Amino acid sequence: MRYVAAYLLAVLGGNTSPSSKDIKTILGSVGIEAEDVRLDKVITELNGKDINEVMNSGLSKLASVPAGGAVAAPAAASGGAAVATPAAAEEKKEEKKEESEESDEDMGFGLFD
Repeated sequence: MRYVAAYLLAVLGGNTSPSSKDIKTILGSVGIEAEDVRLDKVITELNGKDINEVMNSGLSKLASVPAGGAVAAPAAASGGAAVATPAAAEEKKEEKKEESEESDEDMGFGLFD
C-alpha cells in the first residue's frame, strides 16, 4: 500500500507518470526504504494508465462487496425505535445501580443481629 500511496501522491503532485526514483524520494522523505521488487511491480502495473480510470474501475468492483453494517440500517430508519433505545438504556443503568446499592447495604446480615 505504501508504494501505491506514494505513486498516488506523485500523480496528485502533477507527475502523470512517476518513476521508481520519484517513488523512492517520496518514501525516503518519511524514512521508508523502498523494496525494488515491489516498487517495480507497482510501476509496471500503473505505468501508462490514467489513475482516475484505475480508481473508478476499482470502485465499481467494490460496489459488489457486501458491507457488514447493512443489517442495522432498517432499525435506524424506523425513527421511533432509535429514540426509545437511549431512554431504555438509561432506565436499565439506574435499575442496576439501585440493585447494587441495596445488595451492598444488606450483604446477607445485619450489623446488630
